[in-house]
Amino acid sequence: MDTNLQKIEDFIDEHHVLTLATTIENDVSACSLFYAYDKESPSFIVASAQDTEHIQNILQNPKVAGNILLETKEVGKIQGLQFKGEFCQLREHRQKLLYFKAFPYALALAPTLWEIKVHSFKLTDNRLGFGKKLTWQLPSL
Repeated sequence: MDTNLQKIEDFIDEHHVLTLATTIENDVSACSLFYAYDKESPSFIVASAQDTEHIQNILQNPKVAGNILLETKEVGKIQGLQFKGEFCQLREHRQKLLYFKAFPYALALAPTLWEIKVHSFKLTDNRLGFGKKLTWQLPSL
């Protein structure tokens, strides 16, 4: 496995909320979503209602960007992940199980699940040196 991707996935495993940015024409939207991460894909699995602004944007433009961060005022501990990918309706039963294992209480809500297929990651990790960046890109891109 790519060592950068391993370190990025270690960071992802320490968190459970991402910020997602969407856009259509001249309008933008951002939201926070709980996620389960699928290392086999790599993909984020999220739940969101069809009538939200971000899903309405995605139905017109599935390209998304987002981030996950460690909130700290200590410069030497700053960590933040940026990603780009494509948002689509979840199809694999295995991924549904992954999400409900992480968030079992969500089963009662019967949410619509979605997949963010990640195309690229950029992790800033000041613990490795000020402004140190680790990157990964889907090999087919």
